[in-house]
Amino acid sequence: MWLPFLALFLGFLAGQTFTFTLPASFAPYLSVAILATLDSTLGGVKGVMMHKYDGAILMSGFFINGTLAAFLVFMGDWIGVDLYYVAIFVFGVRIFQNLAIIRREFISKYVANHLKKNNSSTHEVQ
Repeated sequence: MWLPFLALFLGFLAGQTFTFTLPASFAPYLSVAILATLDSTLGGVKGVMMHKYDGAILMSGFFINGTLAAFLVFMGDWIGVDLYYVAIFVFGVRIFQNLAIIRREFISKYVANHLKKNNSSTHEVQ
């Protein structure tokens, strides 16, 4: 459980220590890559909460979605059309859908545990 927090801390520390700049032409690729990562991460969290997690699906989705989105951005640059807006829109919709499902699952589990706890304490008193 502590390993993800250690990785987060080390990543934050590395980001603060080593600074680098990317050319502005990489901005569409970076934005799509960040959204692809966030989409895959939230899809994995959703899978865990719904007891349907599969690591192979998570990793294949991460690489295939990221590759397809990068290819879409590249093709858009090549033909002179901002196709990265399509990838941003699709990933944005998927991220909000995953967040809504995660929120519903979390609230329903919290309410179920809260009701179970209240019912068990009520039965003990009687």
